[in-house]
Amino acid sequence: MSLSTAFCAIDFGTSNSAVALPVADGVRLVQLEPGHDTMPTAVFYEAELGHGDGEGARFGRAAVAAYVEGHEGRLMRSMKSVLGSSLVEDTTAVGDRAYRYIDIISHYLRHLKQRAEREAGAPLGRVVLGRPVHFVDDDAQRDARAQQALESAARAVGFAEVGFQFEPIAAAFDHESRIEREELVLVADIGGGTSDFSLVRLSPARRARLDRSADILANHGVHIAGTDFDFRVELEAIARELGFKAAGPGGREVPSKTYFELATWHLINTLYAPLRMAEVKSLKSFYANPVHHERLMRVLQRHLGHALIGLAEGAKIEVAAGGETRIDLSVIEPELAVAFSADRLAQCIASDVERVVATGVDTVRRAGLTPDAVDALYFTGGSTGLTVLAQAIAAPFTKARSVYGEKFASVATGLGIHAARMFA
Repeated sequence: MSLSTAFCAIDFGTSNSAVALPVADGVRLVQLEPGHDTMPTAVFYEAELGHGDGEGARFGRAAVAAYVEGHEGRLMRSMKSVLGSSLVEDTTAVGDRAYRYIDIISHYLRHLKQRAEREAGAPLGRVVLGRPVHFVDDDAQRDARAQQALESAARAVGFAEVGFQFEPIAAAFDHESRIEREELVLVADIGGGTSDFSLVRLSPARRARLDRSADILANHGVHIAGTDFDFRVELEAIARELGFKAAGPGGREVPSKTYFELATWHLINTLYAPLRMAEVKSLKSFYANPVHHERLMRVLQRHLGHALIGLAEGAKIEVAAGGETRIDLSVIEPELAVAFSADRLAQCIASDVERVVATGVDTVRRAGLTPDAVDALYFTGGSTGLTVLAQAIAAPFTKARSVYGEKFASVATGLGIHAARMFA
């Protein structure tokens, strides 16, 4: 059988992934799940199933749902972060089986490839993968090994030809197609887990170049983004209804550990263990208002932790779109609700926003330039929909215009454009 010449592009992200296919007038995204062209980068292995090659594992939203629903097994997220580390060839246990981390990445890539082939109606033998400017900071050898590991994972699932493009360059292709002169552009990719900034050189003359490494002048990032904002919103708007920062009988503040864990996605299920439930129950005497403790226990007994994070995220999004909302907490108690406004959101995330803005400014300074040298800010990533954040990032760059790309599709679409050029 001859190798397929058909191709696709994969944005293998830390939090979410997407796949682009070529069409007559450009590229389009694959519907990876019903109604969704992006999918959480997550794999769930049921403890009692084999999954020798990933078959039968759950992916994306189904993987997250299995974990939240308490299925016995192992949820793997943020697999991209092991690239460049010694963990990539290490194994992790799931029931009585052991999986190498690189094989878990292959299982996920195979699932993406199968979804894309189903939509394309043909086998796909070539791929362009996105990569960060640095998998590993200040270590060229480990960075090269990280790309080699990702390439090996792609080849293991049937891609005979594998190309790469830098994610910030790919994200900015849409903007580059519209400009008429050379520009210095600060790409702000604010996602779920990190805020990444790249200062890039774009121009009509550079569009067709396959190697754009010389056009990346500086790159910097900080581990603050959407999930951190959700954490702040839950603590300040929702958890206060459960006693967070409330005073106890002697005036001392109620212990905060449980609330921090309740607002941290991967720690929530630990609170449902019998010993932890008993520990929280024993804290009743610390509460001056018994209603707070009753509500907290109800949340734990009904396993509502992940639902509360969802409500916090929803409130953040609604406020970003319309300015004010009410968080419906009737899952805890009938008619319980909390008003939430844009001003309150700004207060909740002010310290985080300050650090993100400082990272953007520092990125430009690392290139030996000042903010006045930037011609445009290009925003991509789900969290750039927060007006308070985007405006704060733009404030130091007084001569730059703000350009908004597709929040979830810019990188995948740009990779698809690059794939069409590479494999033409």
